[in-house]
Amino acid sequence: MLIGTKEAASLLGICCQRVRQLLKQGRIIGAQKIAGFWQIPVENGMPQIIDATKGPEGKWRKRMRKALTIIHIDSRKLKSNREKQEKEPIILVREGSRPPTHCHEIEINGPCRLVYRPNHPISSGAVLWIEVEPNIHVNKKVFTQVAY
Repeated sequence: MLIGTKEAASLLGICCQRVRQLLKQGRIIGAQKIAGFWQIPVENGMPQIIDATKGPEGKWRKRMRKALTIIHIDSRKLKSNREKQEKEPIILVREGSRPPTHCHEIEINGPCRLVYRPNHPISSGAVLWIEVEPNIHVNKKVFTQVAY
């Protein structure tokens, strides 16, 4: 399977710019630039990176995440937006143990499931959420000018 730089960054838990630096240094095994786009092979669910000979150890994820990605609506922020006539992002994305991200729009590139558990809410108190497997890329978008 081949992926692009955004998907590789998401899997490795680093930014796209760092992936491009690794590609420029030739440290991602089997990566090729075809028609102006990087094609990065995935082995065991992760791009394979050659360790550097100098400097500190890399901070990218060495193995696949095991925790689900949880997506739900931040009801407090939704209420605040209504009261203050604001358009702050209200979709909350929690990818494993990483800090949660607020966004306006998400795109899930694979299977997911919608869960409603009124008697067993998640830690944030949400009773309705979307669960996405750890190996599925979730594209998060935040808009500076939101037009409704």
